[in-house]
Amino acid sequence: MPSFIQTLRQSWQQTNSLLCVGLDPDPAKFPGALAHRADAIFEFCREIVDATAPYASSFKPQIAYFAAHRAEDQLEQLIAHIHLRHPGLPVILDAKRGDIGSTAEQYAREAFERYRADAVTVNPYMGFDSIEPYLAHPGKGVIVLCRTSNPGGSDLQFLDVAGRPLYQAVAQLAAEKWNASGELGLVVGATFPQEIEIVRRMVGEMPLLIPGIGAQGGDVEATVRAGRSALGAGMLINSSRAIIYASKGDDFAEAAAQAAQKTRDQINVYR
Repeated sequence: MPSFIQTLRQSWQQTNSLLCVGLDPDPAKFPGALAHRADAIFEFCREIVDATAPYASSFKPQIAYFAAHRAEDQLEQLIAHIHLRHPGLPVILDAKRGDIGSTAEQYAREAFERYRADAVTVNPYMGFDSIEPYLAHPGKGVIVLCRTSNPGGSDLQFLDVAGRPLYQAVAQLAAEKWNASGELGLVVGATFPQEIEIVRRMVGEMPLLIPGIGAQGGDVEATVRAGRSALGAGMLINSSRAIIYASKGDDFAEAAAQAAQKTRDQINVYR
């Protein structure tokens, strides 16, 4: 089986897209046709996935939106559906796990053995031994929080560490010491294009998961120009709410497809 990085690179090339569609299902925002269905979360996400797959290079389900509604089984079903119906489009489980090694081993099993995700997001605050257990799963991706898109991220990520911001120290560690598997990536928010550019220079071709366009207001042109790799790829530019809630009516899937196509095309203008 190809590794996460191999699958991702193939997907970028074959789909001509850097768009990652985020799946944050909130039943309060579902159309009436799905109301009161026991499998509403799966059905909503399935329709979104099938409608947007022609314009996406990856999908990113956020685990909290499933777990809060006791829908972990629907998340398993959804990831299985993506792998079956849209092979070649990697699935990143957005879980932001971060704990000591023995607990991290269980989180890694959850992400890769239970949910069968291709990659998972992790928090590096506890250091390498909290990341290492994920690397024990051959071919699986580990995407490390670096410079997040939320305003409060600066509270810690801009703390001075030996004359540079903490997020730069994380980027260097990820690129030079932690990437033993060759399957690491970094999260860098679209709301900070200058930091994206700095991180790109530091990490070379390492993939960047970039949230923050769409509902969070990140600028697409600035994001792409700052984060593209030498080959014009290297990014998973995530949009969640602006795509999946493009319509609150029964045409939600069609509206999501149109929003995904528009976002993909806008990204490609600046590649």
